[in-house]
Amino acid sequence: MSQERSFIKSGRNTIIHKEKKLDLVIVNSEEHPRIKVTQNGLEPFKEELPKNRREAKERYLDMVYISSADVFGEEKRLLFIQALDGREYKVDYSKIGTKLFVRIHQDSYM
Repeated sequence: MSQERSFIKSGRNTIIHKEKKLDLVIVNSEEHPRIKVTQNGLEPFKEELPKNRREAKERYLDMVYISSADVFGEEKRLLFIQALDGREYKVDYSKIGTKLFVRIHQDSYM
């Protein structure tokens, strides 16, 4: 049963958001901050995580567990996210708490 996801993965560490109706919630590991990818860019995800896929859909979210087998299969230190705002963001998990944690990597990649 192949489910249509609201993102595609590219290479070894890039997530491409492709569905306007759903925001992505990026979960790298339990201790890392969660990131919400909206059509306007990236923001911290401070809410409680949905308990299951159905609850996520009701909240217009698609959960992206980076280390799950169907995504990258391991935790990432560096992640690139192409958002629907036409920017590619670089997320550096070694720089949590600094302004270098999430920054624009490339403008207008399309």
